[in-house]
Amino acid sequence: MTRSWVPVPADSDFPVQNLPYGVFSLPGQEPRVGVAIGDFVLDVSRVGLPYASDLAARTLNPFMARGRTAWREVREALVRLLTDEAHRSAVEPHLILRDRVRMHLPFEVADYVDFYASEHHASNVGRIFRPGQEPLTPNWKHLPIGYHGRAGTVVVSGTPVVRPCGQRKAPDAPAPVFGPSARLDIEAEVGFVVGVPSEPGTPVPVSDFAEHVFGAVLVNDWSARDVQAWEYVPLGPFLGKSFATSVSPWVVPLDALEHARTAPPAPDPQPLPYLREDEPWGLDLQLEVELNGEVVSRPPFGQMYWTAAQQLAHMTVNGAHLRTGDLYASGTVSGPEPGQRGSFLELSWGGKEPVKLADGSTRSFLEDGDTVVIRAGAPGADGVRIGFGEVAGTVAPARTGQA
Repeated sequence: MTRSWVPVPADSDFPVQNLPYGVFSLPGQEPRVGVAIGDFVLDVSRVGLPYASDLAARTLNPFMARGRTAWREVREALVRLLTDEAHRSAVEPHLILRDRVRMHLPFEVADYVDFYASEHHASNVGRIFRPGQEPLTPNWKHLPIGYHGRAGTVVVSGTPVVRPCGQRKAPDAPAPVFGPSARLDIEAEVGFVVGVPSEPGTPVPVSDFAEHVFGAVLVNDWSARDVQAWEYVPLGPFLGKSFATSVSPWVVPLDALEHARTAPPAPDPQPLPYLREDEPWGLDLQLEVELNGEVVSRPPFGQMYWTAAQQLAHMTVNGAHLRTGDLYASGTVSGPEPGQRGSFLELSWGGKEPVKLADGSTRSFLEDGDTVVIRAGAPGADGVRIGFGEVAGTVAPARTGQA
């Protein structure tokens, strides 16, 4: 078993088999790239690694654009530095306790796309909004459904989320009203970060997924359900989604997730040829959703119907090209059991069955001051657990004003 000379607690998200990348700063210093190991951040621009100038940048974008050969070269060098005692004296001065640093958005977001890839989530939403009808739309099992989001409101974990205002209309109301959302929700998701761009007009096949995608993050796609319900016909989500999307500060490399690969649910019917995978990129990740310190859901990512490779292929099949820093998210992760639902829309069944908390309170949707934390773990090399850290956000009151 590969072990690091850096002390790593047994329950750490960040063993040497992980080595996720982030961007950190210390007071009075510029942000730069770091790698998490145990309770520390390694200042990777100062330990003699290849591409040191990229690693000294304020974002991961320059390094991500280098491609898979460079990613693996640096990863192999990091493992040597952190496991061979011969390097300890040179490396140890550049380890900084994580609780001393400030974490930043790890990459500059070029575009943001959100998918709808969980059959359990899509079916639940269909049953809530279209009772008595077929829960899935006719196209759902033929293509990964998604929408194009707003890159400028992707924020790093810990950023407060201001309750959005917008138009909303009750089913029996004669006209819409304007005001703060009363049905603020979360969506527990996994995001994928593009490193290597593609040529305009050239689709990216499912087999090239790992050549373009640098790694994965946790995503909370905050959603104003009442705003969304009024606006989404006929063009889909807009203001109900675009106010904030939170991501975790650590990007877990795809190479760290190799042992988490698993077969996704068998497709029925078989998708069109461009969406067929010989070696599927299902991932055995276990998510955990916590509200104000209490775990309310444990969604299983391994049951997602559409994989990240299929989503990438579909996103580019029309000739749309990739850019370094593109982020695309899986859509809400939900499982078949009530305790595996990745949104309060599902957990409370549209508000009809409020979630009962240990302190005696209930939630159908989020209240001001609520804090939501999403975590995830996966099987890693040598039988260890690979963690993603967390994506956290606290709801701040709406800033009302004249519409």
